[in-house]
Amino acid sequence: MTAAEGRTAPDEPPPTDAAALRSRTLRRHRGPIALGAFFLSLHQLCEVLVPVAIGLTIDLAVATGDVVALAWCVGGLALLFTVLALAYRTGARLTLGVAEREAHLLRLESAHRVLHPHGERSGLRSGEILAVATSDADQAASYARAWAIGIGQVTAIVATTVVLLSIDVPLGLGVLVGLPLMLLALRFPAARITRRTEDKQATAARATAVATDLVGGLRVLMGIGARRDAALRYREVSDRALTASVGAAASNGVYTGLVTAAGAVFLACVAGASGWMALQGRLTVGELVIVVGLAQFLAEPIKGLGMVGQLFAIAKASARRMVRLLGAPDAVTPGDRELPTPLRGEGDPEEEPILALRGAGHRTLDDVDLTLRRGELVGVLTTDPRDAEALVDLLSGRANEARGATTVGGIPIEELDLASLRRTVLVEEHGVSLFEGTLRSNLVTGPDHDETRLMTALEAAAATELVDGHPDGLDRPVRDRATDLSGGQRQRVALARALAADPPVLVLHDPTTAVDAVTEEAIAQGVATLRAARGGATLVIASSPALLARADRVLVLREGRIHAEGTHTRLVEDDPHYREAVLR
Repeated sequence: MTAAEGRTAPDEPPPTDAAALRSRTLRRHRGPIALGAFFLSLHQLCEVLVPVAIGLTIDLAVATGDVVALAWCVGGLALLFTVLALAYRTGARLTLGVAEREAHLLRLESAHRVLHPHGERSGLRSGEILAVATSDADQAASYARAWAIGIGQVTAIVATTVVLLSIDVPLGLGVLVGLPLMLLALRFPAARITRRTEDKQATAARATAVATDLVGGLRVLMGIGARRDAALRYREVSDRALTASVGAAASNGVYTGLVTAAGAVFLACVAGASGWMALQGRLTVGELVIVVGLAQFLAEPIKGLGMVGQLFAIAKASARRMVRLLGAPDAVTPGDRELPTPLRGEGDPEEEPILALRGAGHRTLDDVDLTLRRGELVGVLTTDPRDAEALVDLLSGRANEARGATTVGGIPIEELDLASLRRTVLVEEHGVSLFEGTLRSNLVTGPDHDETRLMTALEAAAATELVDGHPDGLDRPVRDRATDLSGGQRQRVALARALAADPPVLVLHDPTTAVDAVTEEAIAQGVATLRAARGGATLVIASSPALLARADRVLVLREGRIHAEGTHTRLVEDDPHYREAVLR
């Protein structure tokens, strides 16, 4: 698997900027956009012909009293309105369909980018990513529809100008000169709309991110009595989002008012000039009706073009945010080497460690040496949570700029194929991720659905009561994020899932922080026994005395370096810092 695989469609690179994203939107929907623009243009052309048909009816039938001509004119009007209605219906359906399909594709790309095994480094939080994949995707997709609408409005203006030129050349030239000047003047407030919209989307995304964090940690906040502070924090970001939204709405309102006012002034000028010409005898009654009707109609495409400019500005702002996610660099850049098998069994002090860090450094870590052999259980105590997080990044292959050497099976971790690395080293992080479904679906990680294997893992994680105490057993329902389970139950299910996967190397980060001391002791015994029976190597990053007491040896990581190594018993006796950190 290559580093670029899965970011977007295999035959299409990710967009590098907002212009590239908009260009790609037009390119991959060019057929429906062209058809939609054609039918919308036909609708606008029919709209232009309505006052023309009425004026001709007055001159050819009403003024002359010709009944036959009147019948032909009425039939022509009926046909004209039929084509007008059908053309709009077809064009609107095509362009709306394009916008919905493009928004769907952008959402799929966003999900693909976020869920890709290589990860992404956009710097966006989960709530912000949600806002980008929903609201920004919809607004960026509107660019395609805006083009079709804009072409239709331009067609209406061109047709109107042609008709006015055919009636009176100076009148037509006045429209040709005045209209571009007015549209040029309206470009300046459009830039302000882009900035305001981008700010609105960004602040709304931050508010969504804070809300997501608060909902996810609601039980913790209630436990430590921090609900008031959390509410104040959300109120602050929500107020900023409200201010930005009001600012964007105000800019949109001012722009809409300017477009409407400009259209009205333009209409008044054209209508006044044509009325003066009629009084001078240069226009017939029918021509006057045509000119006034077209002048009234002209306000609609002018306003429509203004709204198209507004859509372009909003789509541009959202496209920038989409590109930040879709074009984000990979969090992991793996190689293409595969690990030999098997990599489990009894450890040999003379053989190459299955996992080794030699002078490794990443973020707060500096010159760390750590080895893990087959069948061995090693504990790591970190006095700084940042050291634990940096170590987890190193062992999971997410530290692209790490110093020193990290090897798995004697092969540098950056040279390993990602699928091979994941099959060999499973890092069960502290944050628990469970999904809606059943207990069974949350435990199964591969093709092996053996129920005995799952029950053995649940027993080692001291979680069999989840099955024994429910009539559905392993098929008991689990809600989204397992909100129907307690924090300790969620933690034990995640641990059981890691044990059921049975990787050659298992890394556990604080797997028992949400359980009581009795359950913690049972988990420590179950994990040590099960991993020893299967010959897997296990690294436990924790401060739990129950877990560390089961380790063959314990490494003390302090200030980014290994300061001590030995058994739990010896470290308790000889190291006061270790004793203070563990025996709480």
